[in-house]
Amino acid sequence: MADSIRRFARILVAGLLLAGFAVPAAQAGDDFPSLVQGLGVKGYGAMIKAVNRLAATGDERAAGILAAMLERRLYFRKSDGRIVIARRAGAEYAVTDPLTGEALGNLEKRALKRLRSNNRLRRAIRTALGGLTLASKDPERRIAAAAAIFKSPKASQLEPLENALRREIDDGARDALTRALAAVRLLHSGETDVRVAALDSLSDYTDPGVTALLKRTVAEEKDPRVRDAARAVLDDIEERIFFWQLLGQLFTGVSLGSVLLLAAIGLAITFGVMGVINMAHGEMMMIGAYATFVVQEVFRTSFPGAFDYSLAVALPTAFLVAGGFGVAIERGVIRFLYGRPLETLLATWGLSLILQQLVRSIFGPTNREVGNPSWMSGAIELDGGVLLTYNRIWIIVFSLLVVALLALILRKTALGLEMRAVTQNRRMASAMGIRTGRVDALTFGLGSGIAGMGGVALSQIDNVSPNLGQTYIVDSFMVVVFGGVGSLLGTLFGATTLGILNKFLESWSGAVLAKILILVAVILFIQKRPRGLFALKGRAVET
Repeated sequence: MADSIRRFARILVAGLLLAGFAVPAAQAGDDFPSLVQGLGVKGYGAMIKAVNRLAATGDERAAGILAAMLERRLYFRKSDGRIVIARRAGAEYAVTDPLTGEALGNLEKRALKRLRSNNRLRRAIRTALGGLTLASKDPERRIAAAAAIFKSPKASQLEPLENALRREIDDGARDALTRALAAVRLLHSGETDVRVAALDSLSDYTDPGVTALLKRTVAEEKDPRVRDAARAVLDDIEERIFFWQLLGQLFTGVSLGSVLLLAAIGLAITFGVMGVINMAHGEMMMIGAYATFVVQEVFRTSFPGAFDYSLAVALPTAFLVAGGFGVAIERGVIRFLYGRPLETLLATWGLSLILQQLVRSIFGPTNREVGNPSWMSGAIELDGGVLLTYNRIWIIVFSLLVVALLALILRKTALGLEMRAVTQNRRMASAMGIRTGRVDALTFGLGSGIAGMGGVALSQIDNVSPNLGQTYIVDSFMVVVFGGVGSLLGTLFGATTLGILNKFLESWSGAVLAKILILVAVILFIQKRPRGLFALKGRAVET
């Protein structure tokens, strides 16, 4: 009898054990539709487990279903108890299949029952969604998910982040995951060594989010070891940010200097050779910018696939058009006013107004759109949020090429030799047989053509409008006078110096006050050195 009882007890225990293992096995064997249907179980605890089981599949469809559940768009269809996604469509609800996205028609509200929700369930869904997004095939989505976790790190996100980081192969996504994981460990780990190691990981990042997290840690942390480590990392990051921002300001100053160089280099030639204060010089740049607009319009309408080559056509076009205007102005007006600087100034100022009105009459008073070719779009991103834009980099390179080409013309061509001779001593050059009138016309055309090419460059960073040239005319004269009249080296040095100085003063005093301070500094400098930094020497100058 006792043996029979023991044998029955062993069979009962074995049956219970088998029953205990059978439930998980059945759950493990559930297919995806069954897991979706399981979201409708009773009880929030059971619903959270169902959410976690669905997320554990890693199926891409799970993210959309859980997102619909979070937005309270998941319903029972009362007719058959099926889980569906429903969205209000007028007086009814448009129903779709959560598995396939197939439309299942419209139903009245009473034919549906919305799944219940509370804060604990919503938190579980958000955590599950974070893990699913981290497992997305798209690296951009993984980066976005990691960034979202970094903004509000939670302890429940630790394991999904660790799993995602172990299988990550994209460098950008790996960086984002490492940053997010370090934030979670710093805020939620109970081990000091782990938190200090997380701070060490964060030292590789200089974005504002990391610095804000470190400042909060320094202010609120009670563990002295973690607080001291956070302060050390924060100091190191702020030093690097200061360096990169300094480099960014230097780049911005050099880019502004290159723009001033393009605006002033043509003026330096005409002012140095002819002694003419040309107030219409800015309008030559404006003409070059509008020539770029016209060329690009032709490319947009006739050769859209070759738009990247539009600037290669716009540069010679702008040079010829602006140079032609320059020669016409010199032959038609300025040659009758040599030796009368005030009348020349007034005449060229009047010409600038005429040219502005001419452009308004042809193109209208509003700004015109000039596009960047693909090779001038985008930027190089450095630490500290510093951006080196490709269009400004190319303008710096272009301005240096223009200076080099102009120096070659002045040194290696007959026109350059005649221009230098006229600059140093006009009367002696004329006595030696140089046709100074021809040199004046060609010099004015060359200076105007270079201003036109400067307008092509300016069109890539500034608005193309009839007032474009007025923005740079005063700065151009300051560059020429500061660097030395007629000196290419002086113009290059003056434009770079004033550009860098202007940008550094702007960060301290603001844009308007910075320009005033620079103007005052140039005036004081001219009082001490009226010929500028690099004054040309010659018999006319010396006498």
